[in-house]
Amino acid sequence: MRILICEDSVLLREGLIRLLEDAGHTVVAALPDTSGLAEAVVDTDPELCILDVRLPPTFTDEGIRAALGLRVTNPALPLLVLSQYVEERYASDLIAAQGGPLGYLLKDRVADVAEFLASVQRISEGATVLDPEVVAQLLTRRNRDDRMLRLTERERTVLALIAEGKSNQAIAGLLFLSEASVEKHITAIFQKLGFEQDESGNRRVLAALAHIENTGGSIPPTGQTGTGR
Repeated sequence: MRILICEDSVLLREGLIRLLEDAGHTVVAALPDTSGLAEAVVDTDPELCILDVRLPPTFTDEGIRAALGLRVTNPALPLLVLSQYVEERYASDLIAAQGGPLGYLLKDRVADVAEFLASVQRISEGATVLDPEVVAQLLTRRNRDDRMLRLTERERTVLALIAEGKSNQAIAGLLFLSEASVEKHITAIFQKLGFEQDESGNRRVLAALAHIENTGGSIPPTGQTGTGR
C-alpha cells in the first residue's frame, strides 16, 4: 500500500516509516507539517494518508483541518488521524464529514504493532476504525436518543449486533436471516435514525454509538465498529 505520513515528531515519523515499510507498505512521503501536503497527495497518489491532529505552526488543529480539506479535494482517500489526547470535537467533525474510510486512534495504539497494522489494513479496505477512548468521549456528549423508539424489536436486535461490531453476514447467521433481509433492516434503521447514505461506513458507527448510549451498553471489544459484510 502507498502511504503518506504527516507527523511533526521526528521519532514517531521515522518509527511509522520503519514499521510500515517492514510490513511491506511503501511510504511515498513523510512530511513534518501540512505545508505542501496537497501537492504531495497529487504527486504521490497515496492509498492512505496518516496525519497528526496537532501540527506546526500553532500545534492546535492544523492536522484536523488538513484532513477535512482532503475530504473535499480527495473524498475517497482513506484517512488515519493520530492524536496524543482524545479530541472529541475533531472526531465528531471527521465522522460527520462525507468521504472515504476513516480511522481515529490515539498515538499510544501504535505501540501495539500488530493491532495498529491491522487497523491500517482495515481502513484501507473501507472500514471506519475508532479508538475506544474516542468512542467513550463521544458517548458522554450524546443525550438519550428518543429516535430509538421508532425501531421495531427486530431492528433493535440488528442494531445491537452492529454495536458489537458484527458484519452483515455474521448478523444474518445469528438471526437465521438472509443477508438481503439484514440489509433491509439496516436501511430501515438508518432511515429512522436520520442518517444519510454514505459510502464510508460512518452511519454504521453513528448508529452503534446511538445504541450504546441509549442502552448503557458496552463498546465493542476492540473499540472498533466494522463496516461491510
